Amino acid sequence: MAIEILKLTLGPLQTNCYILGNTATQEAIVIDPSDNAPLIRQTAASRGWTVRAILATHCHFDHILASAELKALTGAPFSIHAHDLPLLRNMPASVRQWFTIEVPPAAEPDSFVEEGQVVTCGNIALDVLFTPGHAPGHVSYVLRDEQTVFCGDCLFHGSVGRTDLPGASYEALMHSITAKLLPLGDEFTVSPGHMRDTTIGHERKHNPFVVEYLNASAR
Repeated sequence: MAIEILKLTLGPLQTNCYILGNTATQEAIVIDPSDNAPLIRQTAASRGWTVRAILATHCHFDHILASAELKALTGAPFSIHAHDLPLLRNMPASVRQWFTIEVPPAAEPDSFVEEGQVVTCGNIALDVLFTPGHAPGHVSYVLRDEQTVFCGDCLFHGSVGRTDLPGASYEALMHSITAKLLPLGDEFTVSPGHMRDTTIGHERKHNPFVVEYLNASAR
């Protein structure tokens, strides 16, 4: 089985959108449709892939701006965690507040993902981890076949997700990182919602937030 991972960095906050394509079945999953639905669809189509599922790690506006249009263009179902439904439905107001522009509503979810669930598309299998802290319904998607975790705004290269937003919690975020992400193993690639990829091993050793929290927990 061959899985190809494409990354598009889109939208006002330069948010990473991932397209996971199975080159055997020509089916694809989109994680975090951040902006420019036609480009996302065309990028998949240029590889001969059909988008079969659309997932969000969480429902801050910059991760779901293209959800409604992409769903309309592809007919693919859209899934989030239920705890983030209020954020999703408040998206137009959030964008109006921060950017003083109008955007259409996000797509209504077709289903809700939960901890322990496996999202499948052809031969692509993504394990769902519930990783709240940055957002109440934040999840991460684990592609074990490629030793990669798509962790949204939970963990970054040298940093962690913001916790000064409504519904956020620093303690919950750090628990998500240390209890859910770090156990995946040092070789796992971390593909975050912003900026560059990193690895679990690098962040365990060098991320100042992670190192400080682990040291405090060990006391």
